[in-house]
Amino acid sequence: MKKNTRHLPQHPPFWKYDFPSPNAPATRACYSPNSICRPNRVDHAYLELARSSAMVRGIGLFIGPAVIAAAVWLLIFYVKLYLELQYIVETELFLLSIGLLIFALWFSIPIIRLELELPRDEPIRFNRLTRKVYFYEFKYDRAYILSRRRWGAKVEFHDWDDLIIEACSTYAPGNGGLLERAFIAVREPGTDKVIARYFFAFNLYQAEQYWEIVRLFMKQGADALPAFTKPPRNWNNDAEVSFVRRLAPRVQWPPDMDIESRTATSSGQTQ
Repeated sequence: MKKNTRHLPQHPPFWKYDFPSPNAPATRACYSPNSICRPNRVDHAYLELARSSAMVRGIGLFIGPAVIAAAVWLLIFYVKLYLELQYIVETELFLLSIGLLIFALWFSIPIIRLELELPRDEPIRFNRLTRKVYFYEFKYDRAYILSRRRWGAKVEFHDWDDLIIEACSTYAPGNGGLLERAFIAVREPGTDKVIARYFFAFNLYQAEQYWEIVRLFMKQGADALPAFTKPPRNWNNDAEVSFVRRLAPRVQWPPDMDIESRTATSSGQTQ
């Protein structure tokens, strides 16, 4: 796998501050055992956290087809005026309606594909033995809305020591107030240049608890973690997910990456 040399902006939009570095002292003070921020899996070698880049699932299955249907109806309406009612319809109106249909397809197809192809979970695995972090990441490209190669779940991994958590927040009165996001940035070793960035959490409280759990695990092992009052969730089990998520693909790690992320085996490369 080829090393990533692309550099991204130093901070994402609405960046406020960075969380403690990966190797800063960690405590159990901010963690509540009753919190939903519990790992998917944890043992002596690795810890897996749940993650989803979609806050709400299912809405796109209504919005996408509705936009396409409206554009098709508009095109049919103008054709009907011309052919059946014998109204004089200017060519510009036909071109406009066709343009709107093309735009509706470009806008809606990615929304529908995301709803149907985005996995039930996009977990992150932190391997304490190899000090690698594995991201089960769904990739998509709005410029190639029908592409199979540019869409799909891929696994990317980086060194634990190169990570930093970025807290972002802004006020959006029309959207219910405070909007928060946390991202994991990967910095080029020995520099401040960001070579990759991944979504981490939709609110900073969850991100803080996740990050505290991870740092405790990476520094002291599974025995240092608090007792979780709720059992881990199996996202591939239909009984444990909502009906909408049952329509989404199950999490399927590539066999080699599945073994590598759970054991002491490591290729020593960064994707």
